[in-house]
Amino acid sequence: MVNKLLYITANPKGLDKSKGLKIGEAFINTIKEEDPEMDIKTIDLFTLDIAHMDAELVSARGKLAGYGYTLDQLTEGERAKILKMHALADEFLSYDYFVFVSPIWNLSSPAVLKAYLDTLFIAGKTFTHTANGPKGLLTGKKAIHINTRGGLYTGTPMQELECGDRYLRIALNFLGIEVMDTIIAEALDLYPQKVPEIIEKAKEEAVRAAKEMIKTPVSLV
Repeated sequence: MVNKLLYITANPKGLDKSKGLKIGEAFINTIKEEDPEMDIKTIDLFTLDIAHMDAELVSARGKLAGYGYTLDQLTEGERAKILKMHALADEFLSYDYFVFVSPIWNLSSPAVLKAYLDTLFIAGKTFTHTANGPKGLLTGKKAIHINTRGGLYTGTPMQELECGDRYLRIALNFLGIEVMDTIIAEALDLYPQKVPEIIEKAKEEAVRAAKEMIKTPVSLV
């Protein structure tokens, strides 16, 4: 069976200017070398048509989940947005491995990443409610996060303020996905003269993480 990897980027700069995407390229190239049969798809969140959590989408979710409405009973706008949401979630569900590439902007991730993650929270599809609380349904799937940061967070007081990698891990774990590793390239704005060295080290970590991911098969439950 051919494994499938979804490569999800949240940086509008493009490969030429984005440090994170350069690290991600090292990761993906290693995956292709180690497993030429891997089915890889790239999603650029800045070009993706995402249904944001506005009044229509919130209303549609509530009507379908708690008030017994059918899809046909929704307004045209509600129906279009809920179908768009489910289409993105269904695509996500069809993959085994996930690689997220995102920067820290103002203590957290770009808004498009949060908007995308919002589309994955669908009761009965990606998680379920139980007597002991919600339970993720995407167990067995694996993820890696490649995270670039202008400031220095790790091991400093800023670590408590970091809400990018932390939220992504919480969200994916909630859905049952194991986050295998976070590759961090930080202090990029603090030490511009060290940027090549920081990026090179992160690329080495990306290569290692890619090889580790290949050796860790998904276990669909």
